[in-house]
Amino acid sequence: MYGKLHSACLYGIDGVLIEVETDLSNGLPQTSIIGLPDSAIREAVERVRAAIKNCGYQYPLQRITINLAPADLRKEGSSFDLAIAIGLLMTSGQLVLPSQERTLVIGELALDGSIRPVPGILSMVDLAKRQGFTSVLLPLDNVEEASLIRGIQVFGIRHLQDIAPQNSDQSASSVGIPKNTVNAGPVMLKNYAHLAAPITDKTHKMADSKPRQTPLFADDYSDVLGQHHVKRALMIAAAGMHNILLVGPPGTGKTMLIKRLPSILPPLSEDEALEVTKVLSAAGKLKEAPQGLIADRPFRSPHHTISTSGLIGGGGIPKPGEVSLAHRGILFLDELPEFQRQVLEVLRQPLEDRTVTISRARAAFTFPAQFMLACSMNPCPCGYLSAHSEEQRCICSPARVAAYRAKISGPLLDRIDLQVEVPPPGEWRKSAASPSSEEMQAKVIHAHQIQAARYAQSSVRWNSQLSGTLLRRTIHLPQEAEQLLEQTLQTLNLSMRAHDRIIKMAQTIADLDHEGEIVTAHVAEAIQYRQLDLNLF
Repeated sequence: MYGKLHSACLYGIDGVLIEVETDLSNGLPQTSIIGLPDSAIREAVERVRAAIKNCGYQYPLQRITINLAPADLRKEGSSFDLAIAIGLLMTSGQLVLPSQERTLVIGELALDGSIRPVPGILSMVDLAKRQGFTSVLLPLDNVEEASLIRGIQVFGIRHLQDIAPQNSDQSASSVGIPKNTVNAGPVMLKNYAHLAAPITDKTHKMADSKPRQTPLFADDYSDVLGQHHVKRALMIAAAGMHNILLVGPPGTGKTMLIKRLPSILPPLSEDEALEVTKVLSAAGKLKEAPQGLIADRPFRSPHHTISTSGLIGGGGIPKPGEVSLAHRGILFLDELPEFQRQVLEVLRQPLEDRTVTISRARAAFTFPAQFMLACSMNPCPCGYLSAHSEEQRCICSPARVAAYRAKISGPLLDRIDLQVEVPPPGEWRKSAASPSSEEMQAKVIHAHQIQAARYAQSSVRWNSQLSGTLLRRTIHLPQEAEQLLEQTLQTLNLSMRAHDRIIKMAQTIADLDHEGEIVTAHVAEAIQYRQLDLNLF
């Protein structure tokens, strides 16, 4: 006796189709699961056994072999429980499912037969749609998330007994199969009409609609006293998605300024929202049922005690780290030198490639990592190296200051476009001239629209993504600006990477100023944001 169902699991952040094959043969009663399962899958035998018995079915007293194909791919998680249980009921002749539909079965079983949600549903349902499946059977708690994918019927169930229709002699309130069902013959299902109605209409409505609107931010840049040059730098960073570092004594507002950065970024586009939602789903971060695709750009702020695996991702079967959870958003590293140097160094490759590849013996996993790096730091361990006050004098020795700064390597600093000093604020009350987040966001959105039109024929979205031939073909400097940039490279001893980043930043400044071409003033302003290469480091 042989049966086969289709299920899925996560491989990185992508769904992978898995065939759940069930074979019953004569021999001593035992159950074997093969196909490189992890501990959670091997333990599924006991969960499935208890759930089948507690739902009134009979667990087959035969030699049972369950194969998860492809057999050379490691699998983990509890998403196969429901497929294994239904496969056993089909193979033992207790249940007959519709043959005219290709259905993906996903879900974790409790001992009483109830179905628990699993992470990564969005990626799995998206895979099922691309593989030509007509429907997906999954936990009721995952229905809202699965409904974000259009073009496939989603059936949610709360209990294993929901698979079988109610018996006519049962009360209207009872659900499931009476104890004598097995003796009466198999339960034959022609379709899934007895389950909760598929949410196809809702699926279409949600998929066609734009991501939910970003709520009004409680924190606004109008609350920040002074610091107009820092706000200008943050607006440039947001307009071109450039990396930024704020350096200054304690209490000058560095953290407050960066935490308000999401308030001036435009909401995610529909494609970006689907990417971000899939990453969060794969990481198990969608705890509550979403009311649509994620529209707010992620803002991740890990503590400085984070490990390399926590930042980049890792594990036996790697999971996304903070750089992937910040995809299409902001990764904020507060007190940058307090992070371990080896942790910071792993950021160099994602900042260039915008992806993270983690290799294991059997496979390599690639996670998206298109994020803006925002950092803050003090100029020295005590924090008052650049303070202009007798009461707040620096007490750090030159050797201690050098050791503190050495935690940030030159190659990492070279990848940070804007390096801005934040002095103590010069204003102590709100000014009418202080720009609000709404005003700054309007300028940023306009700059993004200019870039979208300029790069419509390529995969580039922002100026910070330009490189190589596309950079040389797209951006042209006037002769005076080019001479200024060459003199700066020689004076500050900057790298060619810094040269390209200054050009891209100058283009962003031109976009913010609504000017089509770069002028010398734009290049000069972009150069001033690299002064810390010489003055501080």
